[in-house]
Amino acid sequence: MKAQSKSRSKLFSKLPSKESPFVFLALAGIVMTMTFSAWNALLNNFAIENAAFTGAEIGTLQSIREIPGLLAFTAAFVLLVLTEQVLAIIALSLLCIGVAITGFFPSVYGLYATTVLMSVGFHYYETINQSLSLQWFSKTDAPAQLGRLLAIKSFAALCTFAGIWLAFSVFDADYITVYMVCGLLGLAITAWLATHKPEVSHAHVQHKKLILRKRYSLYYLLTFLSGARRQIFVVFAGFLMVEKFGYGVTEITALFMLNHVINLYLGPKIGAWIGRVGERRALTLEYSGLILVFIGYALVETAELAAVLYVVDHLFFAMAIALKTYFQKIADPKDIAGSMGVSFSINHIAAVVIPVIFGMIWLYNPSLVFYAGAAIACLSLILSRFVPVKYEYEQAANDKTV
Repeated sequence: MKAQSKSRSKLFSKLPSKESPFVFLALAGIVMTMTFSAWNALLNNFAIENAAFTGAEIGTLQSIREIPGLLAFTAAFVLLVLTEQVLAIIALSLLCIGVAITGFFPSVYGLYATTVLMSVGFHYYETINQSLSLQWFSKTDAPAQLGRLLAIKSFAALCTFAGIWLAFSVFDADYITVYMVCGLLGLAITAWLATHKPEVSHAHVQHKKLILRKRYSLYYLLTFLSGARRQIFVVFAGFLMVEKFGYGVTEITALFMLNHVINLYLGPKIGAWIGRVGERRALTLEYSGLILVFIGYALVETAELAAVLYVVDHLFFAMAIALKTYFQKIADPKDIAGSMGVSFSINHIAAVVIPVIFGMIWLYNPSLVFYAGAAIACLSLILSRFVPVKYEYEQAANDKTV
C-alpha cells in the first residue's frame, strides 16, 4: 500500500500545476477550439437553412470575419496597457459571447454582426496565443509542445463535435440551444482561467511596438500565402460538402470528428517529427500535398472522395507548426510579441479579400476556386525551398521549457 501511495504521489508530482503556462495554454485552447468548432460546424447549415445564404453571402460573411484578423496588429497597442494574459482572457470572453448569441440572429445582417463579435475575440486570442507559446517554450521543445497542444485542441474539438452530433441526431436540438450551451461553457472555463493566470518572468522583455523587419521577409510571404489558401479550405471546402453533395449537420460533424481523431493521435507525432527533420522538409511535404488536394477538390464528383480529400486537407494543416517554429528560430526573442500581431495581419490580408471575390467566382464555376488554391500552394512550395536547413542562433542560458 505504501509503495502504491508513493508511486501515485510521484505520478502527480510530475503533472503541471494548475497555474502553469502549459495548463493555461491548454485550457485556453480548449475554450477557443470548443466555441469556434461549434460555430464553424453549424455555420453552413445554419446559414443556408435559416438565412438563405448562397456562395456570395457566405463569401462576404467570411471576408467580414477576417477583418479583425487584418487588424490584429493593433494588439501591440493594447499591450501597452494590458498584459498578454489579461488580453487573452478578454479575447476569449468576446469569442464565447459571440458564439452564445449566434442562434438568436438568423438573418444575413444578424449573422454578420455576431460573426464580427466572435471574430474579434478569436483573432486577438490567436495572436496572443502564438506569442505566448513561442515565448514560453524553448526552441528545442517548441515543436513537440505545440504538437501536444494541437492534440489537446483536437480532443476538445472531438468532444464538441460528438456533443453536436448527439444534440441533433438523438435529442433533436435546435441551433439556438447548441450555440448557447457551447458559448456559456466556454465562458465558465474562461472565468476560471482569469483567477489562475500563470505568473511567468520572461527571459526577454518584449518590444511594445509593431515589428516589421526585412530579414523576416520569407516568413511574411509564407504567412500571406498560408492565409490565402487556408481561406479556400475554411470557406469553400466545407461549403462544397453542403451545397454540392448535400451533407447535413450530422454528416459534417462526423467528418470533423474524424479529422480530430486523426489529429489527436498524429498531432504530437507531427510536432516531434518536425523537430527531427526540420521546417524545410515539413513545409515541402505540406505544400506538395495541398497542390494535389486542391486539384482533387476541383475534379471531385462523389461525396465519398470529397470526404477523403477533406480529411487529408485537414491533416496537412497540422504541419503549420513548422511555420511557427521557423519564425521562432530566426527571430530576435524580444520581437515575438510585436511580430505576431503584424504577421497575423499579413496572414489576413488575403483572407479579407479572397472569400468575397472567390464567392463571386464560385457562382460562375466552383472548380476555378480550387485551381486557384492549387496555384497558391505551388507558390508556397517554391518559397519553402528557401527555408534554411540549419539556423545560426545561440540558445540563451535561461531559455528553458516551462
